[in-house]
Amino acid sequence: MATERVKCCYSWLLLWLCIRASESRNTRRSLDDDLLQPYTQGHGPAHSHRHVRDCQALIYGNTTYESWPSRSRSRQPVVDANVFVTDVEKGTRWVLGHMTVVHDPLKTVSVLEPGGPGGCNMKHRVSVEDTAKAAGCLYAQNGGFFNTQSGGCLGNVVSSGRLVQDSGGLQNAQFGIRRDGTLVFGYLSQEDVLDESNPFVQLVSGVIWLLRNGTIYINESLQAECSETQETGSLKYFVDVVSARTAVGHDKEGRLILFQIDGQTNRRGMNLWQVAEFLKKNGVINAINLDGGGSSTYVVNGSLASYPSDHCTSDSRWRCSREVATVLCVHQRLCQPTNCSEHGECVDGRCQCEEGWQGAACDTLVCQPPTCGCHGFCTASGCICDAGWRGTNCSEACLPGFYGDGCTKTCSCFNNGSCDPVNGRCVCPPGFHGDTCEQACPLGFFGASCAQECQCDDLCPCDPQTGSCNTTLPVDTTNTLHRAGHCLAKQMLTSWRQEEESHREQPYLTERSWLITTLVLTCLLLASLIVSCHQVCRRSVTSRFPERQDYSYVPLRDINGAPSCSVKTRKGSLGVEDSDSQDEIWSPSHSGRS
Repeated sequence: MATERVKCCYSWLLLWLCIRASESRNTRRSLDDDLLQPYTQGHGPAHSHRHVRDCQALIYGNTTYESWPSRSRSRQPVVDANVFVTDVEKGTRWVLGHMTVVHDPLKTVSVLEPGGPGGCNMKHRVSVEDTAKAAGCLYAQNGGFFNTQSGGCLGNVVSSGRLVQDSGGLQNAQFGIRRDGTLVFGYLSQEDVLDESNPFVQLVSGVIWLLRNGTIYINESLQAECSETQETGSLKYFVDVVSARTAVGHDKEGRLILFQIDGQTNRRGMNLWQVAEFLKKNGVINAINLDGGGSSTYVVNGSLASYPSDHCTSDSRWRCSREVATVLCVHQRLCQPTNCSEHGECVDGRCQCEEGWQGAACDTLVCQPPTCGCHGFCTASGCICDAGWRGTNCSEACLPGFYGDGCTKTCSCFNNGSCDPVNGRCVCPPGFHGDTCEQACPLGFFGASCAQECQCDDLCPCDPQTGSCNTTLPVDTTNTLHRAGHCLAKQMLTSWRQEEESHREQPYLTERSWLITTLVLTCLLLASLIVSCHQVCRRSVTSRFPERQDYSYVPLRDINGAPSCSVKTRKGSLGVEDSDSQDEIWSPSHSGRS
């Protein structure tokens, strides 16, 4: 329970601190009560860039903007800042203001989004002090207009080479710095804004082109940007009313001039005619008007240096600076681009390039393509040669025995074979073949790749390199030939024997048939012998027992009364008629019949 109570108390303490911090921040916010807006509906005129071009004076031709080369002197201080108090309308009214002269605009001036990158997309509004402090600005003043309801930035915005937003060709006065340092003032088409040949690195939109080539250009601007204003009435009234003002311009030396005066709408300050006259008197050639009224703010080293006209939300007795959109920032010299193309380091506005890179932006290789010829290409570290080539300009082939990238790989070819300097493939001399030329040509062949056949008598082998038949073969080859000849002779003898046997007369009966016949005949002979032996044995028994001889054969026909044949009987012998008729009968001799 005690732990839960501690956690609860801690949560309430954090919430109270957040609320107090929020309240402390809100105490320095302005009421936005000194609004000076040029248009009642939206922002900018509805007509096209062509309308602006066609309506301008003939002396300007088709060009709707002015370009001027900026000054670039690194030895001079970054900026000369001046505070002035001047009388307006013949001493009846005095105005306090600041004029900042920038000697190297390309490297020391930037257009900042509110609060940093992404501020316009998120529709943030941030005070000039906070934006300038975060960016490290030496001097800063408010820039372009913004939507007071949503907080979104209005017009074109390019910040440090990054296109933040494109107005789609909206015809309001513009100030920009191109990549080569050219200062641009006037009206731009959408194609001009998106030009990639010499792109803008900084760009911001204002309203009313004050000075063009040293001449006040307000009347022409009223025609080019005409529309109704919001709280303060028409665009003409926006020009004529006195108020706090902010402007930007340049002099004939190409120095950028930042201008800001304090005031309050319709009470103190300057109208745009007076601003144009003051700038012209101080040597400004081209200038445009930026957001004014309660937005007009000037900051030095992150601290407010101007007197804002908006009242504070916490107490109307005090004045607070307004949260605005874009900011013009003067800082220490930066390189273009600020990261030196990622190939160098920015030191006092100059890129110190890494080895292998050159140019003001370190964006050019020291090694240029022609340097490396047709066998290499340029990099920051010099020429990188193709496989098989070497040297500072890749003009030398690999030394014998080496190949590949940088010629660092060693060839593995035997028998004086050479390798391809690119892929290391072996090129064998005549008489050898194989991936590494390790094998001599087979017997009977010679020459490059062993592609030629020997032409020697009796198919004798030849020299594997020259094909000569008058050659002495190596000992190993001779031994191989002897072994091969012995083997071949053996095979030929066996073949001849088989051939002779195949040509001999073959018997009518096979060996097996003869064996079977012999066995059958043997069996018959044995059977005949057994029969003969049996008969001999019977006769022997008869001779031993004479009593068995007293019988005689009497044919049946004698018994039946038929004429009888004489039958001779002998004592001790058996008489039998030479007949195999079944009618014959026998009777023993001792019966007494004759």
